[in-house]
Formats: sequence, structure tokens, C-alpha cells
Amino acid sequence: MSLRRMATMGFLVFMAFVLAACAGRRPAFECNDPIGCVEVPPGEPIKIAALQAISGAVASLGTDQVRGVEIAIDDRGGELLGHPIELIVEDDLCSSEGGTTGAQKIVSDPKVIGIIGTSCSGAAVPASQIMSEAGLVMISGSNTSPFLTSLGGKKGNAWQPGYFRTAHNDEVQGKTAAVFAYEKLGVRKAASIHDGDPYTQGLTMVFNQEFEKLGGEIVLATAINKGDTDMRPVLTSVAAAGAELVFFPIFQPEGDFIVKQSKEIEGFENITLMGADGLLSDTFVESVGQDGVGMYFSGPASPEGPAYDEFVRKYEEKYGEKPIQAFHAHAYDAANMLFKAIEETAVVEDDGTVYILRQAIRDYLYNLKDFKGLTGTLSCDEFGDCADPKITIVRLDDPAAGIEGLRKNVVFVYEP
Repeated sequence: MSLRRMATMGFLVFMAFVLAACAGRRPAFECNDPIGCVEVPPGEPIKIAALQAISGAVASLGTDQVRGVEIAIDDRGGELLGHPIELIVEDDLCSSEGGTTGAQKIVSDPKVIGIIGTSCSGAAVPASQIMSEAGLVMISGSNTSPFLTSLGGKKGNAWQPGYFRTAHNDEVQGKTAAVFAYEKLGVRKAASIHDGDPYTQGLTMVFNQEFEKLGGEIVLATAINKGDTDMRPVLTSVAAAGAELVFFPIFQPEGDFIVKQSKEIEGFENITLMGADGLLSDTFVESVGQDGVGMYFSGPASPEGPAYDEFVRKYEEKYGEKPIQAFHAHAYDAANMLFKAIEETAVVEDDGTVYILRQAIRDYLYNLKDFKGLTGTLSCDEFGDCADPKITIVRLDDPAAGIEGLRKNVVFVYEP
């Protein structure tokens, strides 16, 4: 037998062996997703991140939401598609700088699929752009600025592809606050204070517009700076303008200073104070104490029903206290929406390898309808608004009852 023939036969035998070894295998996965795929080999975790305010004066806002995400992971036994879920937590500091730094840290890991966050709209503006350009999705449980999604049916100026939220759009909350002030309290002259943050600017803007539509007068629309501690000058201006109510949807610690120092200003005896969900926390109620009695707050309605009661039971069992803020359930829903999107769009190989398709997740969420969550039945629109909004006005009558007592003291409900 010639050497050439022997070589040919040897090659044929080798190819037969290769074909036999490959028999029954699926073709190698090819990623055709426009913005990429993430391969998760057997035994490796599926990574998600939480970008939340977990330090500083508003730490309760982010901590509460991280806990909501952790409970959502626990409810799945810590696994998704046969892989452990790894949660990476970064601090957004409730600031633009914090949002930038936190988002950059997260996207530096190419295996992260999505982000639950941010806590604050100001952090979301840069973070959502970084997230979007990296091909992730971000679902916030507490960002409410209209600029992030839509305003008046048009795309907000900070909108980014891949950004979603389970929190309400402040177009709804601003209108609720205005209607309550004008129709229920009989206020005809109001003032508003923001701090330059997209959340506070957007909410006061809507409040001012809606209050004037009703026939009221905004006698002063002014601002403070984050970090200010002396609120007496701006409070003196509010009193001098003849306001009957001042709406200041800002955070701690600035909100604490406004409430406490208002007691020192002549003319404030008959001016009603109204804040918003950024101050709906145990830490604020404890800080202002009796100085806050009679103050109103707008914010999302607390969920109700057996599913939420069970969530609270798990929360207390895991953390040794009741929920400390208003958006834990929204973050829980956001995490479950992300898990559902991954489950419905991923490609799972026989050996357990999972391929997660980034654009497919975005497309799934943009088309999500009638998702049953703790906060209601959620459906996402083209701008990323997914909430089933129900806004309440609550009044602080008994500081000793804490945040739980405050949330229960509902004096007005608005549901679009």
C-alpha cells in the first residue's frame, strides 16, 4: 500500500472519529444580538448590580431597596436558570458624581447583565448614559423625574435606551400635590423650593404648572443648594411672598433644616409645609419630631394584600426591623422584572451554559404587559415607564409612631 493511500485512509479514519464524537451536539452558539451576548459557563454566576444610596443622610432610601432585591433573590432560591445569582452593590451617593463612579465600576465587569437603581434621579442621569452605552439595562425603584422617561408625552431630555423604572413618573405626583393643595386645603398662593437635582426640579416644575392650571398662584419658585444648612433667608422670602403653603420635595439633611428653622421665621405660623417621598423615612421623622407635626407628604401608596404582607414578614425576619423607606417593594418588582426578562430571552445549552442577549432583554421589557408585582400590575411604555401609579398624601400627626404610622395616616389618594 502506498504511503499516499495510507495517509488518505488515516485522515478518513480521523474524520470519522471526529464526526462520531460530535454526533448529537448542537451547533456552536452564534451571537446575533445587536449589542452583544454574555456567556455564563456551567457553575458561574449570573451577575446583576444594585446602584443605590447606601451611605450618608439618605442611606435608608438605598438600603431599603437593596434589601428588596435581596429578598427577590432569596425567593428564587438564589438561582436563575440553574446558575447562582451574584449581586454587586455600589453606592450612588444620591449625586451625579456618585452615579458616575458607581456606574463605571459596574460596567467595568462585562459579565453584569443589569442594574437595579439608582436611588436618586440626579445619580441616574449620568449612570443611565454609562449603562446604556455599555449595553446593560437599568430598572429603578425610586427615580421619579420626568426628565428620565417622558414629559407631556415626549421623550425626556435625559432619556437613555435601556432605562426603565417601577417608580411613578412625577407628572402624576406633582399633579396630586397641586390638586390636594388647591382643592382639599383651599390654598390659593403657594411657593416651591428645589435643590437643583433633576428629581426636585422636575417635581416642583409639575407642581407649579398644575397649581396654576387650577387657578392658584405660585408666588415664589426658588431654590437652595445641596449642602446648605442655613435656610432662614429662603424661608424669609417665602413668608414675605405671602405663600400659604410651601412645597419642597427635597432630601435630608436639607429638608430637616427647612422644617426646624421654619419655626423661627415670623409669618410661618400659618404656612403649611409639604414635602414628598424623599423625606418619607424613619430618619426624617425622628429628626424633626414635633417640629414636623402637621406637615404633608406626597408619595407612592403603600402596597396592600397577602403577597405584600408576606414580603414584609420576610423583610422583618431577615433584617430585624420593618421596611424603613417607601420603595422596597418597587425594587423587589424591578429585580423580578429583570429576572423574568433574562429567563424569557436567554439561550440555554445542554451542558448548562447560558447565553444572555442584551438587546433581547431590552426589547422584552419595552413590550412587557400586565406583570403582576407587589406594587400593582406593571406595563412598560416606549419611554421605560412601567409603574402602576397610585399617589397618596399623608400627614405627620404623631412622630412617635414613626414612618409606619405616617404612611398609614392617608388623607388623600389619587390614581390616574
